[in-house]
Amino acid sequence: MTRATDHGTSYRIAPNAFVTLDYTLHDEAGELLDASEGDDGEPIKYVHGYGMLVPGLESALIGLKVGEVKKVVVPSDEGFGEYDDELLLEVERGEFPNPEAVAVGDEFVAESPEGDAVPMRVVEVTDSAVIVDANHPLAGIALHYAVTVRDVRPATEEEIRSAAAELEQLEGGEGAENGGPQKAAGGEDVVTIGNKPKLPN
Repeated sequence: MTRATDHGTSYRIAPNAFVTLDYTLHDEAGELLDASEGDDGEPIKYVHGYGMLVPGLESALIGLKVGEVKKVVVPSDEGFGEYDDELLLEVERGEFPNPEAVAVGDEFVAESPEGDAVPMRVVEVTDSAVIVDANHPLAGIALHYAVTVRDVRPATEEEIRSAAAELEQLEGGEGAENGGPQKAAGGEDVVTIGNKPKLPN
């Protein structure tokens, strides 16, 4: 890997650089999805080259330096993937920790038969079953980023080791780029998904 050397305004984004970005994220219709400014916002901070961002965004940032601004359109196949109808699942209501309280919009961390963590959100509730969507909320969407580079510096050895460990987990199927397995609001409710029939297309 190539590593930039002199830290300062001339230091450009390259593998093993620690980067701080301000950003806005819009969908194709121009609706604001996320931003670093605002009550709940914060800058993106990451080590470049370890899959900590969606691929289409990370590759577009190579060579930028402090103060530069760039607009990046990331197609869904280089973002959070295409929408997969087979990830729309029917789960027995009784398998949830508090079946009577399950409501549309709830988020849970499920455990697959293979033991992997699977984030999912409730899209429909019936008397006996809950329909959940295990697609990432931004799957199938082209992502429109506007980024401003706030800082670029050499990553420390500890930061590099941590980034490499996260990448190893990601490649092992235990995580996801920039928004992987999500904790349910207010806790870490875990649901075990068995071999449930998939909904008809």
